[in-house]
Amino acid sequence: MITTTTARRIIEEKIPAPGTESVPLTESSGRILAREIKAPFPMPRFTNSAMDGFAVRAVDTADATNDSPVRLALVGSVPAGSPAEFTIETGACAQCMTGAPLPVGADAVVMVENTSGFKAGKEVAIFKPVTAGQNVRRQGEEIRAGERLLLPGQKIGPAEMGVMATFGIGSVPVYRQPRITLYATGDELVEPGQPLKPGKIYNSNLYLLADLIRKVGAKVALQAVIRDDPTELKSFLTGALETSDIIISSGGISMGKYDYVRRVLLDLEVEQHFWKVAQKPGKPLFFGTAGETLIFGLPGNPISLFIGFMEYIWPTIEQGMGARTGDLIEATLTETFPREPKKVRFLFGKARIENGKIYCAPAAKRGSHMLTSALEANCILRAEPGDSPLQPGDTVFIRLLPWKTIKSCS
Repeated sequence: MITTTTARRIIEEKIPAPGTESVPLTESSGRILAREIKAPFPMPRFTNSAMDGFAVRAVDTADATNDSPVRLALVGSVPAGSPAEFTIETGACAQCMTGAPLPVGADAVVMVENTSGFKAGKEVAIFKPVTAGQNVRRQGEEIRAGERLLLPGQKIGPAEMGVMATFGIGSVPVYRQPRITLYATGDELVEPGQPLKPGKIYNSNLYLLADLIRKVGAKVALQAVIRDDPTELKSFLTGALETSDIIISSGGISMGKYDYVRRVLLDLEVEQHFWKVAQKPGKPLFFGTAGETLIFGLPGNPISLFIGFMEYIWPTIEQGMGARTGDLIEATLTETFPREPKKVRFLFGKARIENGKIYCAPAAKRGSHMLTSALEANCILRAEPGDSPLQPGDTVFIRLLPWKTIKSCS
């Protein structure tokens, strides 16, 4: 039996360098950027009007008032999307729509509300002065050409997609998503929606694992329920080892009479790196490799499986896709936390922010089979081995569930 720290180190050493590919911008949401993106041109690309109005020389409007407007000759109009093909001389102005290029000679825009309007004819009355640069978006004021927009390792969301579209980036370099195989073992498993016979249970773990994989930004390539039959299991795993980057099992990894997973994996020449970890829950945790394929065997108890995935497999998938993994956070306990003399103890918990500090309480239900204990949780609490429970006020480390938030109570 090895420590949790040793288990993580062994896994990290075996994770292959992430591969890369290019995908269309429309398919890049949720993917991890593989290289730096720089601005191919400045933004704004050209100096333009910030609103609908009239492009002017600011000095020409200095004396404008409601009672004594300045009158300027209208020399043209610049719609958005069209070039400004004339120059604004002293005493002149031009209609200029939002986003339209500022004509040469103009240095400000008077909003239409402060003028006699777009139907004023050949002369426009200006009722309010402007200063140089007012209502104008200068070329490059947001981003200069060549300036860094996005870093490798960033997860692509709405803002990232919008920025790339703004700069015309249609093909996005991303890290390749691993091909993940999920399987559960057990004659007792029945699919949700089907009637239950005596002694049967519903197959919940694969649904839990599949959603966790979606949340981390990867995809399930193959998913199956395998009977407690070593021949059937060997046939399934033989194919999975040829096509998968990561294989994850639910159940069948302990020492029960029908726990065939480890035995079959070893028969298939999977190299075992560890099988048991000094932790509660989830001591029976298998990790092995076959070439660059990573193989994880998780316990069948749902809380053991859930926590095992978050502590070991979630960061493995992130690292394998070039993403950054979140760090542990210090929190103050509000309730007693049970510890184990020789094992790291994990529990789901609920953290909150109060007066700038993070407080956390462990879940009341603590059995490894009690999946409902995760319903209100937003984190996993971790405590090092110890002979006595941690008490309210003690410090504990937590790992936030990435799809959850911490609410402030102050």
